Amino acid sequence: MREFESIEVLTQVSWNSIIDACMKTGDTERALEVFKLAPERNIITWTTMIAGYGKNGDGEQALRFFVEMMRSEVYSDHFAYGAVLHACSGLALLGQGRMVHSCLIHRGFQGYAYVGNALVNLYAKCGDINESNRAFGDISSKDLVSWNTMLFAFGVHGLADQALKLYEDMIAPGLKPDNVTFIGLLTTCSHSGLVEEGCKIFKSMVEDYGVALEVDHVTCMIDMFGRSGHLAEAKELATAYNSLVNNASSNNNSSWEALLGACSTHWHTELGREVSKVLKIAEPSEEMSFVLLTNLYCSSGRWKEAEDVRREMVERGMKKTPGCSWIEVGNQVSAFVVGDCTSNPRIEELSETISCLQYDM
Repeated sequence: MREFESIEVLTQVSWNSIIDACMKTGDTERALEVFKLAPERNIITWTTMIAGYGKNGDGEQALRFFVEMMRSEVYSDHFAYGAVLHACSGLALLGQGRMVHSCLIHRGFQGYAYVGNALVNLYAKCGDINESNRAFGDISSKDLVSWNTMLFAFGVHGLADQALKLYEDMIAPGLKPDNVTFIGLLTTCSHSGLVEEGCKIFKSMVEDYGVALEVDHVTCMIDMFGRSGHLAEAKELATAYNSLVNNASSNNNSSWEALLGACSTHWHTELGREVSKVLKIAEPSEEMSFVLLTNLYCSSGRWKEAEDVRREMVERGMKKTPGCSWIEVGNQVSAFVVGDCTSNPRIEELSETISCLQYDM
């Protein structure tokens, strides 16, 4: 920022670059200040603000800027529409997303890959897989991101057959899959219990396409083995992979975390303790291994051991990160945080409704 402030005369490009820099560092307030100070605002200025708010988790503000841009009669291109759609996807704002979709159809932007990919992602996250598939079909020149996004959409909705068929359609004309493609395929196989198919895909990824093995691929495989009760295979893979990378990165610990989660699912306390010890050494300040071990003890009825782990977390100054969810009702987004009874203005009304439902049940 200081480098920009030392420039005597700022051009339109300079103003846009400052806004972009602020957004990339998460300083949305500073970006807004610069936006207001800018003597001129072109489509890049507006799109940078919209995309920046979306990437920083403020989809509602991104939508407000999009509406304001339309009112300002600035000529909007497909990048602006794609940016606001990505922002809507972040909060699963289906109503607002449909509004933007109807606007871009009049402009003929639905065939652009950047816009179409955003629509596929939006509708998939909002639970409308049919509309997601329709948006995929409207893309005139599909890129690899288009195929990957639709593949993930099918996988998330448990449509394994459609996902695998889509993969075959993708590679038939010679399009080469990447690491993201295989994450989507392995995730689909994991959630659908397709162990044999998942193993074939995992092998093909390395041998047929030369895709470098990443921790996400291994974690998907461990999750797949774990869900189907193949804990021995899951442990073998986790051990082999972590020996290969020699724990060079803390991100590699997600493979052990996946295995510990599988132990909790199948009440395998002995293996769970073993994995937990590995995680405590690898990431002593992270609460995830403690939380997973607590869940394991609770699920297997070992309440004393669970309490011991909680006590150790307190002694280490650890706190479990509270869960958070949100819902869109009447074009308004309401957020809910576990243990927080003050942030939602309608908390009393919600509590009364829950009490009535509990009484009726």
